[in-house]
Amino acid sequence: MDISNFPTSYLLMTIGVMILLSAYFSGTETAMMALNRYRLRHLVKRGNRGAKKADSMLQRQDRLLGVILVGNNLVNFSAATVATVIGFQLMGDTGVLLAPWVLTLVFLIFAEVAPKTLAAERPESWALRAVFILHPLQRLLMPAVAMVNVVSNALVKPFLPRKSEDDDQLTTDELKTVVVEGATSVGERQSMLTRILDLESVTVNDIMVPKAEIAAIDIEDELSTILNVASASQHTLLPIYKDSFDNVLGILHLRRMARLIFQEDFSKADLLQLTREPYYVPEATPLHTQLFNFQREKQRFALVVDEYGDIQGIVTLEDILEEIVGEFTSDYAANMPEISPQDDGSFVIDGMAVLRDINRALRWDLPMNGPKTLSGLVLEHLETIPETNVCLRLGEYQIETLQIKDNIVKTINVRRQSPVSTPDEEPEQDEAVASTPDDSETTG
Repeated sequence: MDISNFPTSYLLMTIGVMILLSAYFSGTETAMMALNRYRLRHLVKRGNRGAKKADSMLQRQDRLLGVILVGNNLVNFSAATVATVIGFQLMGDTGVLLAPWVLTLVFLIFAEVAPKTLAAERPESWALRAVFILHPLQRLLMPAVAMVNVVSNALVKPFLPRKSEDDDQLTTDELKTVVVEGATSVGERQSMLTRILDLESVTVNDIMVPKAEIAAIDIEDELSTILNVASASQHTLLPIYKDSFDNVLGILHLRRMARLIFQEDFSKADLLQLTREPYYVPEATPLHTQLFNFQREKQRFALVVDEYGDIQGIVTLEDILEEIVGEFTSDYAANMPEISPQDDGSFVIDGMAVLRDINRALRWDLPMNGPKTLSGLVLEHLETIPETNVCLRLGEYQIETLQIKDNIVKTINVRRQSPVSTPDEEPEQDEAVASTPDDSETTG
């Protein structure tokens, strides 16, 4: 049969069908590769038939690409042959020369760019329908696909890295990006998810209550003093120590202490019998690990120790939960007595206030990679204990010491300002000047 004698109208219809087939293969390739794998697995769990077929085919991407490319190239080269015949029928030898150029332009628009753009915009809708044709077609073309895969895999194998089991696993930062950009949760729920992911990078040392700020009972005090401390405490768990806080005898739950109040007389020994053994944790323990440790040990209160075994502070289960859900108050700054706002926009802050709490209350970004308290931050940058009050600037924060006592900066005034810089000069990050005696008074 001489194909050149075929009616031109039939040949043009054949070209039209091949354009549709080529568009199907091109769009399906883009859609399958652009599928969200985690969304796909979710649909598989829900029993979606198209998702199950797509997930099964994506397990062997070489076979998937093989059947798509075999079908696409078969259609494209067949179309080139038919286009050559049409060109010869219409324009003779000139038509044979023009046919590849015209066919390339038509296929590029209608069989490549347009379907791939549509598939990239709606990969799930396209792919989950296309697999019902692609799956049986893969079985039909399996011999040709297998031969192509054997040869192509042998060629690319030396250039492929060895695949590990963790290649398909998301890192913490990648998962955080998925939560922030792809999650449907909004507001506080989404923030909670990101905070959970941050637990791994935050340690007990970052959130602990420093030793100097811990409310505790000295067993050497009079019973009346002990009762006053217990009644004035805002906490239900209080450490009991002897002489110094480095010698903690036990942890007292105030609810147990209530039993002794109704007795006519009770001794300190009775009080100590109500305590439980202290629970110690290293200061470098990540919060997600400590959360599980609290659960395993059935504890909610721990003493934080450094590498030498010295007590540095305390951490509670509530402290870790607040890192996840946020503070249990809508106005955190208003409930921090260490921070006092001033009329000029500055803040008078207790030097022992924890930097993490300050940043959270005022939405600042004071550096936390070194000292944990504001006083420690000032002394670190001064590299000395000042004899008189000083002013210094750390980035966009203007800091002025107001009271220095016992080698600690007791009170500090902090003002946040916009960074000052010129095109030729970088802003000064750490500058300190002494205050005049008339401006402030140093307590020695």
